[in-house]
Amino acid sequence: MAKRFSKIFKLGLDQPQLDFVDITPATDTRLFIDPFAISLKSDEWSIRCHVLIKHFFSTALASIKAGREKEAKDLLNGLSEPNETCLGHSKGTPAGRGVSGKQAFDLYESLSKSQAAKTGLLEELADCDLFVEGIGPDKLSDITTNIIRRPLIEYTQDQCKLHGIALLGSYPSGRYWDIEERCWRSDYHALPVVGKKPVILVPKYSVRRKMCLDAQEYYSHHVINYIQQEEFERGTSLVRTLRSGEKRPPYKKAVKEKFPFTKDFLARFSEANPEVLEHYKKFYRKLMGRDGELSHEDFEDQFLEEAFAEAMKERFKEIFPGDAHAGKFHSFIVGVLEYVFWPHLIYPKKEDPIHDGRKRIDITYTNAARDGFFYRVHTAHNIGANYVMVECKNYSKDPANPEIDQMSGRFSTNRGRLGLLVYRDVNEYDRLLKRCRDTAQDGRGVIIPIGDDQLIEFLDLISQGKRHVIDDRLEKILEKLLK
Repeated sequence: MAKRFSKIFKLGLDQPQLDFVDITPATDTRLFIDPFAISLKSDEWSIRCHVLIKHFFSTALASIKAGREKEAKDLLNGLSEPNETCLGHSKGTPAGRGVSGKQAFDLYESLSKSQAAKTGLLEELADCDLFVEGIGPDKLSDITTNIIRRPLIEYTQDQCKLHGIALLGSYPSGRYWDIEERCWRSDYHALPVVGKKPVILVPKYSVRRKMCLDAQEYYSHHVINYIQQEEFERGTSLVRTLRSGEKRPPYKKAVKEKFPFTKDFLARFSEANPEVLEHYKKFYRKLMGRDGELSHEDFEDQFLEEAFAEAMKERFKEIFPGDAHAGKFHSFIVGVLEYVFWPHLIYPKKEDPIHDGRKRIDITYTNAARDGFFYRVHTAHNIGANYVMVECKNYSKDPANPEIDQMSGRFSTNRGRLGLLVYRDVNEYDRLLKRCRDTAQDGRGVIIPIGDDQLIEFLDLISQGKRHVIDDRLEKILEKLLK
């Protein structure tokens, strides 16, 4: 059986404990990088990627509209086959579906002939799946991968640093889009290697099982529904008349026969009825769940929440306090926080492992919350929390003022003023809470102390199907700090 990335590098963590897609490098994982999903996110990494995607596509489209055929084809020819991410629909060995060579010519032909491109309806790369023949999820995902390859490489390097994966040697990066030079570039980067092949990791918050914008779905559930009602109101020959004389809307099948599916038809319809397209996109901008960030079950069909949470609780007993086990505790806590706080906290990065000769295990998370505690911290309590600092203390003694001061020293206006102090056990919890309260009331930032007991309680709540109660627990701690 093909091994996953986590098993190859012996991370001791499973997919729910990892921020990236735990691929099997020997075969493609059937997930897609979705440019529309990336555009919905407001974190720094996603915004950077969205800007790259939008810039490349507008540059290529401008060349096509201006009739600069050679320039346009050269741009499209830079979209090579990205095998390093191991995502998509290939069977067997990963094989990208880039559009270089003949496919670049075909893509140029499709875009130049597209009704949506001619009218200006086609504005974003994600729209291609709706309006451009020959472009589906696989190809769209691969095009996106090429454009954002540089941020993906940097993300990969950060995750390898976080998990202690050695990066040996430099490998060709493959082409990535350079906004300043308005061209493709390539250079060399240190990357993890499996079977002599470099691997690029992808954040799991950027992938979907299917693209958010889907031509068939748009056609069947939005366009046809609109036309069905329109035909009914106009009283066309498709309207059904019952024996009683009552009029009924036409059958969808009849509407589809009159208006068969083509992407050019969708473009013409959307040009004439822009509110339908806007409603469709707005629907997905607000949608959570199946077509929002993927759940743990989306990544693993056999995933059992209760059993997984119980297994993680047992791991606390196996890691003893003390410097000798600090590294093991750090790795474990990274997995616990990922599992408990996904998708609100994302992109964990390890920082400053050594300070004054003492080992410091510091992690910074990006706050991507759109609801819940980590969202309210900023909106309701006005605490800067674009990033959340985490420090893990595998001490056998109570955290004291030096640890509190150390963490508050990491806060700044740009980084934020919210941190989690993760510790093992405490003899005087009220005293620790008072120290954190003094820090908050002095204006030096908010530090939420979380020990083994709290994390085990969070896992209990998850196993009972009460994940939402975790927010209440955190809110109560915060209230004590702000009193």
